[in-house]
Amino acid sequence: QVQLVESGGGLVQPGGSLRLSCAASGRTFSRYNMGWFRQAPGKEREFVADVTWSGVRRYYADSVKGRFTISRDNVKNTVYLQMMSLKPEDTAVYYCAAKYPNDRYDSWGQGTQVTVSS
Repeated sequence: QVQLVESGGGLVQPGGSLRLSCAASGRTFSRYNMGWFRQAPGKEREFVADVTWSGVRRYYADSVKGRFTISRDNVKNTVYLQMMSLKPEDTAVYYCAAKYPNDRYDSWGQGTQVTVSS
């Protein structure tokens, strides 16, 4: 497994932007597919976006498509989630996760809180 640490969360007004970062330990980061998930109070954790190990393919939940962008830097062992046009319903704890291709997500960060409110 890989160790993951998220950062970049905070309080932002509706329509604002934030960029989340997830730093990974270990020398095999480039072998992992990386994903972002979120969990709002009283709700189950849901998929937000993920990116393949090469960075070529990216997938998004319909609720964030066109507003969020996932990217990765395999030199810095970091994956990012650029969030724009934020809405109150984006409020959640955001988690970074890692998995080998064709496997399940089995490495998770501790989460970072994103609150969208005026």
